[in-house]
Amino acid sequence: MSPNPTNLTDLEQVAATRILNPASRSQVTQDLSENVILTTVDDLYNWAKLSSLWPLLYGTACCFIEFAALIGSRFDFDRFGLVPRSSPRQADLIITAGTITMKMAPALVRLYEEMPEPKYVIAMGACTITGGMFSSDSTTAVRGVDKLIPVDVYIPGCPPRPEAIFDAIIKLRKKLANESIQEREFTQQTHRFYSTPHQMKAVAPILDGKYLQQSTRNTPPRELTEAMGMPVPPALATSQQLATSQQKEQLDRG
Repeated sequence: MSPNPTNLTDLEQVAATRILNPASRSQVTQDLSENVILTTVDDLYNWAKLSSLWPLLYGTACCFIEFAALIGSRFDFDRFGLVPRSSPRQADLIITAGTITMKMAPALVRLYEEMPEPKYVIAMGACTITGGMFSSDSTTAVRGVDKLIPVDVYIPGCPPRPEAIFDAIIKLRKKLANESIQEREFTQQTHRFYSTPHQMKAVAPILDGKYLQQSTRNTPPRELTEAMGMPVPPALATSQQLATSQQKEQLDRG
């Protein structure tokens, strides 16, 4: 036998008439959702990184002209949070704009190692990625900057347009959004080498720095001394006579 509703207390009557799924939101939950943000440390950390990428002002060839165009008002890459820095200790992104030679390779590696972690690299242009037009006959161009430092995004082209750099920045931001602090130790670079094996042979230098001590520079030629009325040194006269006699012998043999 069901109880009589008239015999219920006031609290039980309110509970009996309450709607289980009300149409309006609960006031407590709504207030909390407007003042409390729930996220993970990875998402907050990645959001801070991708919103403030500071590229290093680095360029070695014509690709840097396209990169420098981003700083102007037409493209304005500051709206992406990109602030160009002249010091590697304040930058976390390096865009290798231009050809990298073997002479420039140690300087590039040093700049990369001076950048604080986490740091990222964008290889811009065909010369940076594979050596480009210099890959067939150049003896100094590095065939790929990824032989020196780890590359995150490649931008093909000769040279790439500024819009291509924006596309690379967007792709890098998507990559940063999926990173995890716990997986960082497994994704760090483990090895690096400076160049590929080659068949070049080292030869003695032609300029040894002793050209000022040569006999032909210590004393002027005989014709010049005779024209100026200067006395010819005995050693110079003997050496010139010996050279003249050797030339005559060669002519006689010929």
